[in-house]
Amino acid sequence: MTDKTTLRPEIMRSALGRARGYGSAKSGLHHWWAQRLTALALLPLSLYFVASVLLLAGANQAAMIAYMHQPWNAVLFIALILALFYHLQLGLQVVIEDYIHAEGRRIALLLAIRAITVLFGLLAIVSVLKLAL
Repeated sequence: MTDKTTLRPEIMRSALGRARGYGSAKSGLHHWWAQRLTALALLPLSLYFVASVLLLAGANQAAMIAYMHQPWNAVLFIALILALFYHLQLGLQVVIEDYIHAEGRRIALLLAIRAITVLFGLLAIVSVLKLAL
């Protein structure tokens, strides 16, 4: 008579079958959608930025300030900054989670990336507001 505890049905399962058995983490869908939506928002905002740079090529500081005093320009630049830095943070998070395997190092890098992107994003927004106001 064989002992039932020695029979292991997991041995008969493929790697995909074992992975499916773990279930979903339920956190990746939001991250995936956020990356796609920010990428979609960055398309027209980047085109607007390039058009603005071409329009202001060779302009002096007074012309740039006059351009930024128009409310839509400041709002679109701030929208570009928010989408850009959030998209950057999401992308770097995926790279760190995929390639950094040490838990402590991964958490430290994720916190550092988030802090750096927030800091530089705020710096860029303050710069736009300084020009616009």
